[in-house]
Amino acid sequence: MTTKTQSISSFHFLKNPWTPPTTTQTILRPMNRTIRAAASVRSLNRKPLQKGRNLSIEAIQTIQALKLAHNNDKSLLDQVFRSKFSRLLKFDMTAVLRELLRQNHCLLALKVFEDIRVEHWYKPKVLLYNEMIQVMASNGFIEEVQLLFRYLESEITGDLQFKTDEFNQLLATLISFKLGGLVMECYEWMKSVVVGCEPDRSTFKLLVNGLESIGEFELSVVVRQDAYKFYGESLDFEAEEEGIAS
Repeated sequence: MTTKTQSISSFHFLKNPWTPPTTTQTILRPMNRTIRAAASVRSLNRKPLQKGRNLSIEAIQTIQALKLAHNNDKSLLDQVFRSKFSRLLKFDMTAVLRELLRQNHCLLALKVFEDIRVEHWYKPKVLLYNEMIQVMASNGFIEEVQLLFRYLESEITGDLQFKTDEFNQLLATLISFKLGGLVMECYEWMKSVVVGCEPDRSTFKLLVNGLESIGEFELSVVVRQDAYKFYGESLDFEAEEEGIAS
């Protein structure tokens, strides 16, 4: 009887070799899936270091060295610029600048930009100035905004071509931070200095509405008078544009 029972039991096992998981297996498998899922979510939510172009290893090391020297021992900062930053390629230098701006390291970014300005390949870009001014003003570095503005003023000459829409973006930034004096300076550049960058209809609309929105009504009157010279009695730009579109 015993032998027969064992034989039947063995036969049943061979037909059904699966055995229920142990308690340990039941607990561990869901935990592993949870850990992998959490890691996957973190990797999806992780923001890139820089929009557009990944930072090279050399650029990352330079940023780390610059921040360390700037925060702990500024006497070593010039040494880091000479030994690391000055050896970077053009695109890496620009990437370092944009990454420092992204991290709101305003004063360090300004020093990096000043080094970039003396490079033989450097050419002024209004949109880059606009980006730097946005970051500086957002962090309360108004004196640095003024300095950047003077840098741009020294670089805009008849030998370079600029675009009206780029200066319009800069005007919008200056208006948003209520820098009426700089707004008018930039506007004067467009009228008399920057070749191929005269104010257009969108410039006047932006200036009139923007200056009035920040309470600069006297400056707005000046712009309206100039607009009259370009467009006659029709100063309702929005209505005029809608009429043209229809």
